[in-house]
Amino acid sequence: MSDPTAFRAVRIRNDEAGYRGRIETMAADALTPGEILVKVAWSSVNYKDALAGTGKGKILRHYPLNGGIDLAGHVVASTDRAFREGDEVLCTGSGLSEIRDGGYAEYARLDARWTMPLPADLSLRESMILGTAGFTAALALLRMQDNRQSPDLGPIAITGASGGVGQLAIDIFSRAGYKVHAISGKVDHFGLLQSLGAAECIDRHQFAFSGKPMDSARFGGALDNVGGPMLAGLLPLVAPYGNVALCGNAGGIAFDGTVMPFIIRGVSLLGIASAGTARDLRERIWQHLGSDWKPRHLDRIATDEVTLDQLPAVFERMLAGQSFGRTLVRVGGA
Repeated sequence: MSDPTAFRAVRIRNDEAGYRGRIETMAADALTPGEILVKVAWSSVNYKDALAGTGKGKILRHYPLNGGIDLAGHVVASTDRAFREGDEVLCTGSGLSEIRDGGYAEYARLDARWTMPLPADLSLRESMILGTAGFTAALALLRMQDNRQSPDLGPIAITGASGGVGQLAIDIFSRAGYKVHAISGKVDHFGLLQSLGAAECIDRHQFAFSGKPMDSARFGGALDNVGGPMLAGLLPLVAPYGNVALCGNAGGIAFDGTVMPFIIRGVSLLGIASAGTARDLRERIWQHLGSDWKPRHLDRIATDEVTLDQLPAVFERMLAGQSFGRTLVRVGGA
């Protein structure tokens, strides 16, 4: 097909008229370069998208760009022989809405290196319930297991458990055979977290740390979405040779700790940076997410579905801490 000459996109600009993200009409020849032209069906909303869309975080490296760090859709044209017209594909992170036009548009051009074929047992919609959040949770599990994490070390603590990454992590880790202890300050959500697979829910506000450099081992490992004092408090509670995977900083970018958990118990602190994950790891992760790690409760985790026009209000709610679960963006279809 010929390139579309008029389609809708949430275009983010920062110029003499100020910072703004709004729907504009554009043509495919204005998109950032790439080997694959995709008709976007679905995207999702992540905290990073809210920061980019409102200008409350420095996300974009240059302007203008279309927002949206996730997308899934159908190939309409490709100069890469690995992809053909009609193929279902997805892309998460990989420079979308940072250095490349993202998924909040009816069409996107993708770099073939970071374009993933849709796993056979996932729909396009399901892949975007997962999106960067599910990919991050699965990357944490993969890195922990590559570093010898196993269920027999003890339960996995998941902090920020009520958020998108947290809910998906509960489902993914429990499906992979781990006992999960969910830590959240939103006690009214404990019933849902248990239904997703949490064996125990812990009120963050009641979770007291001793302040000791070492304490009795309580967890086999942890996935920490919070950082700050939470990370400092978790490390002394991890069993010998357990792993703490760190993927967020909602509680702060600094933490006050000691070397004792690392040199006495051999605890490992693993950084989880999903945006720049190498392709071979991406392939392994999406293979898992389409099979043995596929969450069993995706529709329960997808709590909202919006259109491009509704995104500004969604961004504001998310930044105000009023979002819950995963928000899907219906861009162009099923």
